[in-house]
Amino acid sequence: MDEAMDQSEPDNARPLPELVEARLAADRKLTGPVKALIRLALGDSGNADDGARTPAGPLYLGKVTVTGFRGVGSQARLNLRPKPGVTLVVGRNGSGKSSIAEAIETLFTGSNAHCAGQHPNRAVRWRNLHQGEQTAVEAKLTVEGDPSPSTLTRTWADDAFTDSQAMLRRPGHGSIPLEQVGWEQATRAYRPFLSYVDLGNLINGKPSEMYDNIAAILGLDHLNAAARQLTAAKKELDAVVNAEKEKKPLLHAALENVGHDDRALKALLAMEEKGGPDHASLDDLIAGVPTADEGRLREARLEATAEGPDLDRVGAAVDALRLALADVDDLRGTAAADAHSRAQLLQAALRHSDRHADDTACPVCGTEQVLDREWASRAEAQVAALLREAEAVRGAEAGLRTATRALHDLILPPREVPAALGDPWRAWTDCRRITDPAELAERAFKAAVTLADACEVVARTAREELAAKDERWRAVVELLAKWTTLSRQVAAEKSRRTEVNAALAWIKKVTTEIRDLRVDAFADHTQRIWEKLRRQSSVDLKPVKMHGSERANVRKLIMDVTVDDTEAPALSVMSQGELHSLALSLFLPRAATADSPFGFVVIDDPVQSMDPAKVDGLAQVLDELGRDRQVVVFTHDTRLPHAFRSQGLPVSVLKVERGEQSKVNVTSETDPVKEAIDDAMALAKTVNCPDTALRNVLPSLCREALTKAIVEAAWIRRSRTGQPADRLQAAIDATERLIPLASFALFDDGLVHSDDEVRSRLRVLYGGESTTLIGQCQRGAHPDGFLPPDPVAFVRKVEALANRIRKPEVNA
Repeated sequence: MDEAMDQSEPDNARPLPELVEARLAADRKLTGPVKALIRLALGDSGNADDGARTPAGPLYLGKVTVTGFRGVGSQARLNLRPKPGVTLVVGRNGSGKSSIAEAIETLFTGSNAHCAGQHPNRAVRWRNLHQGEQTAVEAKLTVEGDPSPSTLTRTWADDAFTDSQAMLRRPGHGSIPLEQVGWEQATRAYRPFLSYVDLGNLINGKPSEMYDNIAAILGLDHLNAAARQLTAAKKELDAVVNAEKEKKPLLHAALENVGHDDRALKALLAMEEKGGPDHASLDDLIAGVPTADEGRLREARLEATAEGPDLDRVGAAVDALRLALADVDDLRGTAAADAHSRAQLLQAALRHSDRHADDTACPVCGTEQVLDREWASRAEAQVAALLREAEAVRGAEAGLRTATRALHDLILPPREVPAALGDPWRAWTDCRRITDPAELAERAFKAAVTLADACEVVARTAREELAAKDERWRAVVELLAKWTTLSRQVAAEKSRRTEVNAALAWIKKVTTEIRDLRVDAFADHTQRIWEKLRRQSSVDLKPVKMHGSERANVRKLIMDVTVDDTEAPALSVMSQGELHSLALSLFLPRAATADSPFGFVVIDDPVQSMDPAKVDGLAQVLDELGRDRQVVVFTHDTRLPHAFRSQGLPVSVLKVERGEQSKVNVTSETDPVKEAIDDAMALAKTVNCPDTALRNVLPSLCREALTKAIVEAAWIRRSRTGQPADRLQAAIDATERLIPLASFALFDDGLVHSDDEVRSRLRVLYGGESTTLIGQCQRGAHPDGFLPPDPVAFVRKVEALANRIRKPEVNA
């Protein structure tokens, strides 16, 4: 257990965002990027101005106006006092009270358990059938610290229930959409609404659903939302990793099936490069960029481009060379040829004389003093004459040299020769070294033809080989490109995956710790509530525990109880009323937490399936909650108002009635005894009232007033004596006459006493006329009835008796 866990008391009292931020800031193991990622997931960014918009003080409900929503037609008003206290909104089933409760929830959340998720053909039921033109919900809100009330309004533009807009108009802040106010998270965390559907969902359904319902009550949505966001990011990152892993063996197999292709080998080597794939090399292979060493593939490409000498040009050069040879041969043995030879001989002698000016001897015959200057002059003149005579030979020889050089110039090897063409290329290039024109002409053309034929065959074969290789390569290169993209993405997001995993692990750890802290914090409050609601139940609630986490496959709410000291699972042994009491015990502590911005809580139909004893306990629980919360409870069960009154608990009661065309009226409920007396007095004062009405109806109204007074007194006595509530209710339901019924208001044993004993007790406490008045009221139910001589005086006497019966001190 870390240091944060040792701070359980302070942590329980701190708001969730503040608590999480404190733990985050204090965690030295997390890196800066991971902390930034957690804060981003928690939604801390982009909300800098929320503080100015969000009302800080407790929020209370004032007048609520509902128009055209579910069972409410034309405008209905619910006037609430915006301060702590309990208000009961009562009405028969179908009166429209639940419609008002759902309207309040929808006003703040945009949804409710009844309308959300409806089948499409029922979706229109959220709009009232008698008021289809306009649907709106509005509430006056009192925010502590604001000079005047704010107004929250939600309206609908069409028939889609989810298509609505809510605006908050706050003094000094103007009007802004509700989603910008900053209540969304608080509405989930501190949910101030509990419908009958929600009540059932808390303790019904799958274990995981029950876990999620309680997790929402614990206010962990803020953390759970962050976990969901990080989980989604992790899933997205993991999807890339998994895709890369899945495609890699498929790519390996495809590359190995390519055959003898150096590109495939290079791809395999690049994929398994130490330190990670060589993406640059893979990109080159995908793009078809040649590399420095490609083995057979490179050789095949070289062969495919092999091109031999131009046979037309070679043939023309050989022909020119042979023609030049013929010209030279034609002049051989002629006078021109002889002159040419003699000129060459004299030129050689002149060159020798120039080199050996001091030596005048003939180098051929050895004759002395013959190669002197005079000889040189004669020789030069003779050479000039001979050259003129040998011009044709000299031109022929020059043509031969030119033809030879032209053919040599055509013999140029490429920069790189394929190995398969090495011999023919060497035979061709060797011709460049041949100086004999005749030999050159003979060998060059043969070598050129051989080389050209070899190049054509090798190139054709290489192109066919490359085509086959490229077809197999194209089949695999698409896989290689996809895998390379995934691999590069995996490498680029490696650090982010590490950060996301660390952030998610931290969020899960903190969620579990805070969840357990809050469960422990609510344990005492839950137990106190349960003790009040469990009246006359043998079930003891053990501490509630939560196993797993929000996203875990196995997560469940553990609710164990003991029944007569024997342990058992709560859901298997509790009655429906006990389960509802348990659900309230779990819900109310969270609604009452001090860090909730909502000063109110709205509960719809919490009494169902509860026996009278638990209804009394519920009244006490709501009274305690109402000391610092505005508690608004909607119910059709008249036992709850009665439970408040019988225990002397302060409460305001509003009555909902529905008329024609869905006209819903909400009025302050008067005292039930006074209401019956008022009805009787109105009849008594009616001018020319028929005797039949005065004889039968008037006594019956007075009897109703006395019945209500006696029952109220009975419950006050039961509360004081601690008698079982269900037994008293059963006894009251089984008793029809007033005299036996009065037993429960007059005696502590909860039994029906004899008529004489009851009358005697009545006379002692309320005077002798009390039994007479009760008898006269009872006669109203008989056919002959009772006609009071002075109807008004009669009603006043009954009123006085009823008021005396209701006073606890008189009943003591």
